[in-house]
Amino acid sequence: MPLMPSTKLTLKDKQVILSTARHAIQYGLTYKEVPILELGNYSSRLQQNTATFVTLKETNKLRGCVGTLTPYQPLIQDVAEHAFAAAFRDNRFPPVNHIEEPMLHISVSVLSPKEMMVVKDEKDLISQLEAGKDGIILQYQNHNATFLPAVWESLKDPKTFIKELKLKAGLAENFWSNEMKLSRYTTITID
Repeated sequence: MPLMPSTKLTLKDKQVILSTARHAIQYGLTYKEVPILELGNYSSRLQQNTATFVTLKETNKLRGCVGTLTPYQPLIQDVAEHAFAAAFRDNRFPPVNHIEEPMLHISVSVLSPKEMMVVKDEKDLISQLEAGKDGIILQYQNHNATFLPAVWESLKDPKTFIKELKLKAGLAENFWSNEMKLSRYTTITID
């Protein structure tokens, strides 16, 4: 059964999501904080607790990416906070400036609920993956990592996808333990 984000978004909702993300960055440039949103001004779909990631790119290069895997606040608030954080708090990059902002490409990933995966071994895991569709969460002791489905664009081979995910989690690429917890999710990407 395909996983789908629990929220069915309209074209207008998607436009509002992107404009809110852009506004959060522009507001942050001036006021150095996330704008306060009046939730009553948004559709009920945008008020549902939903997990999101906001990815910023400049000339096709990653410029910031921040999000959460667990829904804990209204979708539209999640987008505003993650857009601000991707622009100003992703410690891999300097804060976005006024010159860069108009050139930023904003992409918002709206996550489906997570589904635990039951796998016998790495070969079984790889056989269950749907390349281009599945986002994967790996958890083992204090090691955690996720790849959004968009990562399949650069890591097309399932074996490589899993090896790189383990490396991202701080594990060896050939590491395997039956105590690892694996979950999958899908996204709706808005850009």
